[in-house]
Amino acid sequence: MRFYYFIIPLLFLSCYNSERNCKSFKTGTFYSEVSIGEKLYTSKFTRTDALQVEIYNNKVDSSNVRWINDCEVIFKTINPKSMADEKDIHLKILTTTDSSYTFEYSYVGEIKKQQGIAYRLND
Repeated sequence: MRFYYFIIPLLFLSCYNSERNCKSFKTGTFYSEVSIGEKLYTSKFTRTDALQVEIYNNKVDSSNVRWINDCEVIFKTINPKSMADEKDIHLKILTTTDSSYTFEYSYVGEIKKQQGIAYRLND
């Protein structure tokens, strides 16, 4: 009898799939939020097929965009101003809605990841 208590919930969980329509977020203008500790970091960015221009703390930063697949992308800063800026960033879209996506990101090769959410802005 105990076996059924374990198997039945497992069957329901295996049927649940998060929606991931990543293609619709490859280009556009977005607003993002990332919480690190108690602090919320926000930015606005515009992404084309090859370039992302981001405004963060009233500073503009541009990166080349290279999509690995429909849901994963690598950003390479165009004019790095520090050693940290020279590191590429890997971003993976985890789930999507019609107007937003949740993501995780890290420096390429690093294990520690941060999560955030990006909202599509209507231009």
